[in-house]
Amino acid sequence: MKRLLQAYRCPDPVEARRQLQQWYRSALGENLQRSELEMLTQVLPNLFGYHLLQVGRPMASDLLATSRIPHRMVMEDVPHLAHLEGAKSFLGHSDRLPVASDSLDVVLLPHTLKYVARPHEVLREAERTLIPEGHLLILGFNPWSLFGLRRLLAGWRNRSPWCGHFYSTLRLRDWLALLGFDTVLVEHYFFRPPLQNDGIMRRLSFLDRMGGRFWPLLGGGYLLVAKKRVATLTPIKPRWRSRRSLITVGTAEPTARRNRT
Repeated sequence: MKRLLQAYRCPDPVEARRQLQQWYRSALGENLQRSELEMLTQVLPNLFGYHLLQVGRPMASDLLATSRIPHRMVMEDVPHLAHLEGAKSFLGHSDRLPVASDSLDVVLLPHTLKYVARPHEVLREAERTLIPEGHLLILGFNPWSLFGLRRLLAGWRNRSPWCGHFYSTLRLRDWLALLGFDTVLVEHYFFRPPLQNDGIMRRLSFLDRMGGRFWPLLGGGYLLVAKKRVATLTPIKPRWRSRRSLITVGTAEPTARRNRT
């Protein structure tokens, strides 16, 4: 099973990202997109600061629209993409962010880890650029869901999103802990099967309400929020030395006396 999942890798990451954008314009993609925007609407307004960076853009919607942070940027590593209104767009590499260290308050990775060859480097760059107590948000597909089952059945076609990596939240939490993050929130969403029929999807919308209550870990997507720890200095205890006596050897030292009645 592990070898089978590793074999489902997109041969061309750039083409896979373009396919993902097209997929988000399908009926299934639009339904998932609404769930993701709803999740971000619940989280982003509660995160404050001055600078927010979104790394990658899998969909045309403005994922940062509900943020209160004034300076919002979107970095894309696929050229010739339309400008995203409401945020400054520029080109770069997710594993070599053109951003100064300790300068960002929030970093959003919307399915960014899905197509990169070195996900650890992407997370390490997010850690480098975030200020202490800055927040990292990750949107991803859950391998232990109906989306993961669909990947097993359709990943061999090398079509996005099914050919990309599906990282579990447990693995991401381990990676983030090693980098100095504390996971503060994990929310799963979209418990409907990955079907393209919009009518059937509307009739199955009750599964999202039931899934969040009865099987919350089986959602097709997840939002993980982690906070960068504050680096604390380990205090060094001084080496106490015994105080040298000021009285020379051979003289009588004073002693405390108590008057007796």
